[in-house]
Amino acid sequence: MNSRLAAETRGRRSETLAAWALRLKGYRILGRRLKTPLGEIDMVALPPFGPVCFVEVKARTSHEAAMLSVGRGQRTRIARAAHLYLPGRPDLQGRGARFDIIAVAPGRWPRHHADAWRADDL
Repeated sequence: MNSRLAAETRGRRSETLAAWALRLKGYRILGRRLKTPLGEIDMVALPPFGPVCFVEVKARTSHEAAMLSVGRGQRTRIARAAHLYLPGRPDLQGRGARFDIIAVAPGRWPRHHADAWRADDL
């Protein structure tokens, strides 16, 4: 299997594991791999209470490496894509938005970092 296909497979598995972790916390998954003209959003989830969560899923050798791999440029792209997504969902208006990261490491349960960054901090 070539490395690009292996990375794609690892990414899909990590996103599935992350979705299950959120479901167990009571979140409802609204979408996965949503494409906008400004980029892709890994996952959009709705917690039982609070804002709409735009979730970036990162699989690395450790949770720490996964967290560090989401740089400023990627955060900006995700925030812009989220601002394109929300106007198309009037049912979500007024709930606000939050940006989360789920770090996935081999042999470990995914670690959810809620409110990992704010769009106005970019």
